[in-house]
Amino acid sequence: MEEVPHDCPGADSAQAGRGASCQGCPNQRLCASGAGATPDPAIEEIKEKMKTVKHKILVLSGKGGVGKSTFSAHLAHGLAEDENTQIALLDIDICGPSIPKIMGLEGEQVHQSGSGWSPVYVEDNLGVMSVGFLLSSPDDAVIWRGPKKNGMIKQFLRDVDWGEVDYLIVDTPPGTSDEHLSVVQYLAAARIDGAVIITTPQEVSLQDVRKEINFCRKVKLPIIGVVENMSGFICPKCKKESQIFPPTTGGAELMCQDLEVPLLGRVPLDPLIGKNCDKGQSFFIDAPDSPATLAYRSIIQRIQEFCDLRQSEEENLINS
Repeated sequence: MEEVPHDCPGADSAQAGRGASCQGCPNQRLCASGAGATPDPAIEEIKEKMKTVKHKILVLSGKGGVGKSTFSAHLAHGLAEDENTQIALLDIDICGPSIPKIMGLEGEQVHQSGSGWSPVYVEDNLGVMSVGFLLSSPDDAVIWRGPKKNGMIKQFLRDVDWGEVDYLIVDTPPGTSDEHLSVVQYLAAARIDGAVIITTPQEVSLQDVRKEINFCRKVKLPIIGVVENMSGFICPKCKKESQIFPPTTGGAELMCQDLEVPLLGRVPLDPLIGKNCDKGQSFFIDAPDSPATLAYRSIIQRIQEFCDLRQSEEENLINS
């Protein structure tokens, strides 16, 4: 469908194509015919596929370069430290897939089986899927319009054979575009636990995070909380903290207070994080006592608690 008016009643509304705001809309005839309200059959197929996935977490950011993919990768690594927990990491950043590099999987390819696409495994309990595995070279540009991106996301959700999974982590591109709308739409029936939003302390990043929070509320996507990444630098020798990116407007803490959103924690800068991502290794192994590692572990624990509580509430609702 083409661009819709701001006060569009929605394709599934009784007023679709007939309301005053529909006059002059290029989609008016389509909506009035009822064709726009036809649900995508893939939604039910994905719901069925996702019955083996216990928790689904989206990792979002308003702006690129704030460490969203790095966080997604380390969330997966941290959760997978429990060998009894099965983790899936899905990279839907179609035009900038960095997960294969961060996870040390560059050059790997996806294999087809009778039950669908097989993920690429980092460990026995950590599987990864990315469009990067489908490219002949990591330097290849993916120049796709929205519908083709949406089709790829649909295929990832419907055709990848994850098996029994405790946590599905979805690494998204920055912003609030086609990819975000698609993954929320396709997973809505399968129940998403919530979104973790990544930011840095500067106002230029927080501006876009406010839009991201607004997006989540509009599409009824629960917000697990915000992570402030690159939050100061703690000298490994003198232990003094320096603000490399000063929070000129109060940083994520003040923004979270104003918008009544949980602040999950702050991850300080550590050069080893970038080095380990370039090498495709978990930062937690090289720097187990780093302030950044301790911050990550605290944040991961809070995310687990959120998911456990949400699951418990839903079970109580079903049994009541």
